[in-house]
Amino acid sequence: METRVACGEKIIILGCVGPVMPTGLKKTSATVAIGFAVTESAVDTFTQGSVDLNLSPLDREVFVVTSINMDPTPPDNQGAADSRINTSLTTTSQTAVLGLDNSNCLASSNIFSRGDPAGAWMFYSTAEQPPATLDYLGIIATNDFFVQIQGDGNASAKKIQGKLYGYRAKATADIYAALVQSEVLSA
Repeated sequence: METRVACGEKIIILGCVGPVMPTGLKKTSATVAIGFAVTESAVDTFTQGSVDLNLSPLDREVFVVTSINMDPTPPDNQGAADSRINTSLTTTSQTAVLGLDNSNCLASSNIFSRGDPAGAWMFYSTAEQPPATLDYLGIIATNDFFVQIQGDGNASAKKIQGKLYGYRAKATADIYAALVQSEVLSA
């Protein structure tokens, strides 16, 4: 969209430039959707899965994340008992489910089922990721991303599935080194 504004004898054109490419990166692919799914290895047990992005470190290739869709299965209704599902998607391997307060966490999702002695129950849900109006959510510089899940108070193992959207980009040598070092050192 373009807007023309007359200012004396000059015409000023105001327009929308579109998404801004992060400095030091050159886009090398169209938008890619990468599906993932992780199921708890046992009921209420922390489980992590990794997804290979097939990046080329020799070509200084990174993955620019533009959006994430996380869809966990709901917790079990255990009558009077509470139950929950906690999930996260991170750039590095973890030993627990993380929240967005951790710099390696790109998205998290939590569903909580409040039990009631009378048998009624209520769900509370949060799916936390930065707004899609950002140019990008994060940059993955190493070859994998990781998905974590852990339930609590459930009768069966739970699953997280979803899609990670983004594009491949080639980084300049200094930007690539900084991204990889930052990701590895913050693990």
